[in-house]
Amino acid sequence: MIEIRNLYKRYHNHHGSDWVLKDINMTIPSGVSVGLIGANGAGKSTLLRLIAGMDKPEKGEVIRHSRVSWPVGLAGGMQGNMTGRQNAKFVARVQGSTPEEVKRVIKFVEDFAEIGEAFDEPVRTYSSGMRSRVSFGLSLSFDFDIYISDEATAVGDRAFKAKAKALFESKVGEASLIMVSHSEGILKDLCQAGLYLRKGEAFWFDNINDAISAYHADIDTKK
Repeated sequence: MIEIRNLYKRYHNHHGSDWVLKDINMTIPSGVSVGLIGANGAGKSTLLRLIAGMDKPEKGEVIRHSRVSWPVGLAGGMQGNMTGRQNAKFVARVQGSTPEEVKRVIKFVEDFAEIGEAFDEPVRTYSSGMRSRVSFGLSLSFDFDIYISDEATAVGDRAFKAKAKALFESKVGEASLIMVSHSEGILKDLCQAGLYLRKGEAFWFDNINDAISAYHADIDTKK
């Protein structure tokens, strides 16, 4: 379960700053996968970072009663001078894994990424697609209660997207997801509930289809 209390967030700049999120109050229940919906700039990625603990609110708080992942597929956390294998080993150790668990994580990431000998080359030499494959596998090699995903299933070719979706599906039931995706089909397949962000406010829907319908209705009204 995740509690969001009186949450406000804005980014200061020389043009002044409007609230990206303002006075968000809600509880995201355990075992429910949630799709975040809203127009570009609505604050979806911002809310994900706050939930993951990668950013701090201006006011309010996010209380995590569950083990929450970092954003799945986040490649920025990998060390460029280390190989994919070394990065996997390092992260596994940071997570407190046993030696046997470290070996399991490395094998999982290597098998999932399918980048061959490049797994033992420095990450700085990787293409963006290769980095995404390694970071995606690394994110999902650990058992979290809630996985955070910001367009993670949008990277790679068609085969990799299908593989990524299948891996997410394998986690559903064991864990839940909080997901941003421009693919409404992915959201409908993987999420039960929806969280619609509009003008800094958040609206909860028990059914993802209702959240998508509300978003579409607002778009149609503006036309």
